Amino acid sequence: MLVVVSDTHSTDGHRLTSRTLDAVRDADLVVHAGDFMRESVLDAFIDEAAQFLAVYGNNDGPEIRARIPEARNFTYGGVEFAMTHTRRGGGTALSLFGRERGADAVIFGHSHRPVFDGTAAIPLLNPGSHAQPRGNRQAHAELETLPGGGLRGRLVTVDGDVFETFRIVPGGN
Repeated sequence: MLVVVSDTHSTDGHRLTSRTLDAVRDADLVVHAGDFMRESVLDAFIDEAAQFLAVYGNNDGPEIRARIPEARNFTYGGVEFAMTHTRRGGGTALSLFGRERGADAVIFGHSHRPVFDGTAAIPLLNPGSHAQPRGNRQAHAELETLPGGGLRGRLVTVDGDVFETFRIVPGGN
């Protein structure tokens, strides 16, 4: 399973609890779309995850920026992802970012609002924030491989309630 988190905004650890903590510990791969706030928070995620990839966010300082990139690509379940914290210009800019990087889908953070947009030129996934939801649900995303290719995904609250399901397939939805 791939677990996607973002926008931790912590000064004292990963702030993972309940279903989100279990998902991170059980995942094959955990990705974080930025805004850790402290280098120790980044290290706490690395300690919890079997495999971990991240990008930095607008609130991450030079010590974090020296360790992880602003944007990156990775593949999971045959799906090529482009990941960044944010892009000025919203969905259009994020879709362009994904196309420029040859991605099947884009993962981003920043808004703290968990959302999957399958209507965009390239599917867009924001897991929201498990720690600082700013008026939204505390959430993360979980994605599992499908027989025959692609991923089945869900947005999940910290308490384990699934509130949206989706699919991502290589080459488009």
